Amino acid sequence: MTMTKIEWTEKTWNPITGCTKVSPGCENCYAEVMSRRLRAMGREKYSEGFRLVAHEGALGEPSRWAKPSSIFVCSMSDIFHEKVSFEFIDKIMDVINETKRHVYQLLTKRSSRMEEYFSNRPIPSNVWLGVTVECRAAKGRIGHLKGLAAGIRFLSVEPLVEDLGELDLAGIDWVIVGGESGPKGRPMKPEWVRSVQRQAELAKAAFFFKQWGTWGPDGVRRSKKANGELFGGDGVRMRPGHNGPLNGL
Repeated sequence: MTMTKIEWTEKTWNPITGCTKVSPGCENCYAEVMSRRLRAMGREKYSEGFRLVAHEGALGEPSRWAKPSSIFVCSMSDIFHEKVSFEFIDKIMDVINETKRHVYQLLTKRSSRMEEYFSNRPIPSNVWLGVTVECRAAKGRIGHLKGLAAGIRFLSVEPLVEDLGELDLAGIDWVIVGGESGPKGRPMKPEWVRSVQRQAELAKAAFFFKQWGTWGPDGVRRSKKANGELFGGDGVRMRPGHNGPLNGL
């Protein structure tokens, strides 16, 4: 699977699949549900379900994609999972360095291991680094990210499950916010989103509102499509452009 419906990227690349839960945002993991579905459909890559597997055979995929694209790495896993060896991550970075036409978006909940990995390795110029900050307990991940000299540093505040309070967003380029979808999706309150948006604006970080999810801003349960993808009337759909500067969608 390469093309994706994830609004803030263009393609996904999964040289690793499977994961384990590490924080509240993992409670209703979409990748776990999708892995089970793909296994039931007979997809060989997901024959182990959601057990973590490194796929050597998938490493060459981006080399075959001629069109420059934004690529979310390991959308069905976490590249910095403790069971993924640094040696295998090195192989992923080799591919990234060999395909400079693409921009690679690395998002993790295991920010301390990401920091450890890059403590003695260069960050490729075509890599954006991000961490998930879905609750107050996860805010420490921001500090790990800010210590890394990536061209773009971003936060995925999704699923936003509580008010995050004060955030230190200095040096953060892009903030994605979204509610949780699916039958067990938890509500997201407009004031939580507004707080993050206000702080992103003060820090001059681009703000991207991804979706409301299962619950609308009025607290009514509907389909994700019915609840929509806009916050207020602002139409905030912003992300860094492919080559670096901030561009509106």
